[in-house]
This record gives sequence, C-alpha cells and structure tokens, in this order.
Amino acid sequence: MTAKSDLQNSTGSTRNPIYITSLDGVPGISPEERARLAEVTDVFAFRSNGYYLSLIDWDDPADPIRRLVIPTIEELEPWGRLDPSSEQSYTRVPGLQHKYRETALLLVSDLCGGFCRYCFRKRLFIEDAREVNRDVSAGIAYISEHPEITNVLLSGGDPLILETGKLREIVRQVREIDHVQIIRIGTKMPAYNPYRIINDPALLDMIRDYSLEDKRIYIMAQFNHPRELTDAACQAVALLKEAGAVIMNQTPLIRGINDDPEVLADLFDRLSFVGIVPYYVFQCRPTVGNRPFAVPVEESYRIFERARSLCSGLAKQARFVMSHATGKIEVLGKTDDYTYFKYNQAANPEDIGRFMVYKSNPAAYWFDDYTELVDEGRVREPEDLM
Repeated sequence: MTAKSDLQNSTGSTRNPIYITSLDGVPGISPEERARLAEVTDVFAFRSNGYYLSLIDWDDPADPIRRLVIPTIEELEPWGRLDPSSEQSYTRVPGLQHKYRETALLLVSDLCGGFCRYCFRKRLFIEDAREVNRDVSAGIAYISEHPEITNVLLSGGDPLILETGKLREIVRQVREIDHVQIIRIGTKMPAYNPYRIINDPALLDMIRDYSLEDKRIYIMAQFNHPRELTDAACQAVALLKEAGAVIMNQTPLIRGINDDPEVLADLFDRLSFVGIVPYYVFQCRPTVGNRPFAVPVEESYRIFERARSLCSGLAKQARFVMSHATGKIEVLGKTDDYTYFKYNQAANPEDIGRFMVYKSNPAAYWFDDYTELVDEGRVREPEDLM
C-alpha cells in the first residue's frame, strides 16, 4: 500500500480530511524518524490533515510540501525571538492589535488548518494563547470608537478554522461599523484544506452577504509553493471569487520551499492565472525555531527580483517587505555596496515613505542587522516644495 493510500485510510479521504496532531498518524514517516522528531513536537506543535499530506512526495526527503508542514530536528537550533515584530506591544485590548492607523487586527482563532513549520506566531501554540480572545466584544468596541480604522484584518490562527456561524457573527459585527470599509480574512485554508470552502455553502453565503459592492471582503491567502494550487484549491478560489471576495496572496520567502527564482516565478504566474493578486513576499521573521527556513535579506531580494523578471506584468505585482516592529519595510534595491529600504507602512505615520540607504550586509537576516546608515529622506509635503 502506498503512503498516499495509507494517509487516506488513516486520516480520512482527501475530500473530508481529518485533522491530525501527532506524527503517529502520518504513515509516510518511519518509526525511527518519529522517535527523533518527538523532541521537536514536544516544543513546536504539529498539525495537518490527510488532504495536505497527500500532496507530499514521500520518496523525496527534500519535498517542499513536506518541508512546509513536517517537523525537522533543525528547528531546535537556538535562534530568534518568540515575537520578533513586537506584536504584543501593539495590543490595545485583549485580542486586538492596532499598529497602523487605518488597520486593526483581530486575533479570532488560536488554531490553523495546519501548522507551518516557519510560523511567526508560534507563541500562540506553545503558550496559552492569551493574545487570542474568543469574546471579540472589546475589540469590536475599540474599532467602533476609532473612526480612522477603515480596514479590519481577522487573523489568528486561521479564522476559517472557526465554525461558520461563529465567523459569520464576527463579520456581521465588524460590517455594522460604518467606517470599516474593508474586512480582510487572513487564511491558509485554500491551500491546507480547500474542502473547508468547497463543502460549506454557508461560508460562501456569508461572503455574499457581507462583501458589498463598495465594502469588500478580502481573502488574504497564503500559497507558498505552486504545487499547493491543486484543482481543489483553484475550485475553492473560484467559489470565493464568485461569492464576491477579492483574493490576494502573501508568502514568506522560505529556504527549501520557494527560494528558487523559477519556483517563485511559477507561483506568481499561477496565482495570476487563477485571478489571485500576488501582494507581499515577506522576509522570514527571525522567530524561535525558524533558523532552517531563513534566507539572508540580500539573497532573498535577489531571488525575488529574478523571479519577477521571469513573469508577466500582472504576475509581478508583489512587493518584498519585512514586517518589522516599526512597520512594513520594503527592500527596494541594492548595489554592490548599499541596500535601499523604504517604509511602505509604519507605526509612526511620519515614517511612511521614509527612504533609507544602508551599507550592504550580506549576513543580515533582519532590518536590525543593518547598522551603517548612509543616507535617508522622508516624503516631502507639498508646502515644503514651494
């Protein structure tokens, strides 16, 4: 019996996957490997399902889908911090972060369809998830009292892990706030379990009811590798679009998964073919456990730009950024000697558009590793030009 058949028998059909939280339920892994990896899963949780595991080529130890979801012993290498972007410092009420003026983030779930090995919110799964508040009333009140908030991002965890009625109630409450124009749902479910969407007409009805002509719901998807864009995933995407959602994609650049320019270009192309806008490519956050997945900033930039050079215009819309504690810092370019950055978004509104030139550091994995500022400038107001 093949590993794929074993998976379907032990973890449900690929159309009705059962979520599994132990490597004992993964026939593609030998008993010896399970024993070695127990040390990892004691620290960093494992979670997946039969559908997603069926995408793995178990004969290839370097298979990118395997690397994305199956633990590796290298995750125990000392490196990084639990909250490298200082998200907790922007928590205003339990379960709500307000970092950028126009956008609030509601943490509505502490589970996902699968646990990405490079997850930057591991703290939600290895602590007691105090940041996630199942009662969103305080967050809703905060948003209501801040008319500058036009965008609300539902995140976690994965909002689509919630029962549809619960998710609908949260969306309803947000949509009733007049000044909120956009509701974003950050989810990897179209990749991890597209049947969550395909088999739930009530979810699509919720999108139809609350993605209005002038106030859209945006699905912020996370496809990391082109092989995740299966027929089922594309069907789920098409259903969401038909229901009125706008779909964007964001992915970190991850060693062994999409750090090949041709693979990343293929991902960009295939996203554009099915009507998903490539939005952000993120530098891998220096989170505890992420050392084996990290690529230095300047190498990441070269991979990103080479990938863009292989795509059509519609496929090359993504920007390469770092979600730093101070804002979204875009890597704009580099020469042999210098690397160029700009604040695409910032916690301090005065920093938005700020341009910075740093002496190149090929060993840098994060913005904090750049220490030699050569030049900088800010967006000038019209009156400053007179």
